[in-house]
Amino acid sequence: MNRNVGSWDRAIRIVAGVVLIALTLMGTIGAWGWIGLIPLATGLIGRCPVYKMLGLSTGSMNRSEA
Repeated sequence: MNRNVGSWDRAIRIVAGVVLIALTLMGTIGAWGWIGLIPLATGLIGRCPVYKMLGLSTGSMNRSEA
């Protein structure tokens, strides 16, 4: 399974997801903060289904794929 999310993209997704979930747990934002589970999951897994549908990738290509 090829990853389509690069290292910087993954880091940003993980941080954003954790921040949204933390704000929800602290009561700062409402239940919409649970949407942070999506960027957290895609950051941890390294795959984004929306990127795949759009044919995008922020990950590096292997030389065999070029």
